[in-house]
Amino acid sequence: MKYAFSKILNEDYDQLILRLEAALKNIGFGIVSTIQMDKTFKEKLGVDYKRYTILGACNPNFAFEVLGLEEQLGVLLPCNVVVIEQAEGKVEVAAMDPAEMIKQLGNERLTEIACKISEKLNALIQDL
Repeated sequence: MKYAFSKILNEDYDQLILRLEAALKNIGFGIVSTIQMDKTFKEKLGVDYKRYTILGACNPNFAFEVLGLEEQLGVLLPCNVVVIEQAEGKVEVAAMDPAEMIKQLGNERLTEIACKISEKLNALIQDL
């Protein structure tokens, strides 16, 4: 099962995050959480890790619609988008594929909505 869309870019890590946040905003998603895994690992475990940021992206319209159909779906929200420093100047961006996750539930209406979200996220990643 392919559960994410991804692309590797030749770009400054911090600039890419700013550009990604703006691109998400342009398609109706806000960032509701930011987790810097590398800093968390350093603080909590005392270990170094490559730069790795998880952006919790949420489109309130879609979230409201899906929670109205399946209240417990909140366990899969928000849509996570990750930025991973793979090498000097090489940064990977990956986003979850909601359609892959939701189709397992067997709810046709939820799958339709998830497909719309997947299309938006995949297009965003490929257009970066």
